Amino acid sequence: MREFGLIGQSLGHSFSQTYFQQKFHTLGIEGCSYDLFELPSITHFTDLLGRRPALAGLNVTIPYKEQIWPYLDEVAPSAARVGAVNVVEFAADGRRIGHNTDYIGFRESVRGFYPTRGEAAGALVLGSGGASKAVEAALRELGIRHWLVSRNPLGRGLTYDDLTPAILDAHPLIINCTPLGTAPNVHECPPVPYDSLTAEHYLFDLIYNPSETLFMEKGRAVGAQTKNGFEMLCIQAEAAWEIWNQ
Repeated sequence: MREFGLIGQSLGHSFSQTYFQQKFHTLGIEGCSYDLFELPSITHFTDLLGRRPALAGLNVTIPYKEQIWPYLDEVAPSAARVGAVNVVEFAADGRRIGHNTDYIGFRESVRGFYPTRGEAAGALVLGSGGASKAVEAALRELGIRHWLVSRNPLGRGLTYDDLTPAILDAHPLIINCTPLGTAPNVHECPPVPYDSLTAEHYLFDLIYNPSETLFMEKGRAVGAQTKNGFEMLCIQAEAAWEIWNQ
């Protein structure tokens, strides 16, 4: 039996187990399982490895995409480029190798969603965690200038209080990389001045449960284009499967 799974702190919102179980069933892949492993802290990762010696690959989600690094033997170029890990490969020689497929998933998903390029292609990245790092890496590859937005006034980007109508007008693409709005807390959303959004904006939410977050709903109310993170999930999951089976 080859075991795969997802580690994170709270996984009730995740579709990863359903995705892979359906994949195994549809393709007739036998001898594989996919489980959810909620860890109260990353220090429990070693205990998990001891309990599950058949682990062949892991996905990593909030808040461990950066905290997992000390438990790895090396990181692949994708993770080094992003600065965060969302896939752990268990190599045949026993090495644990960190990869990042989030940026691949976002890059390919946003490429078909946001058509603007060049000087007008500004983006605002909401949040400063591991997911936002993957998004920034993808935006750099796509040549889309961007600002990071967080609550931290001492951070390297903007705060939500800095989001004037002029700033929003110059950055039509807005990406929610925070967990705000994830089920069951569906009544939360990033504190963006939504009344300054227009039909020219594109709101991309990395959250996929619920399928329409309050962030997306508020954008749709003014005519903005919206997209959730389900396609990104599928693309990054397939990229992870390739890594585990290379």
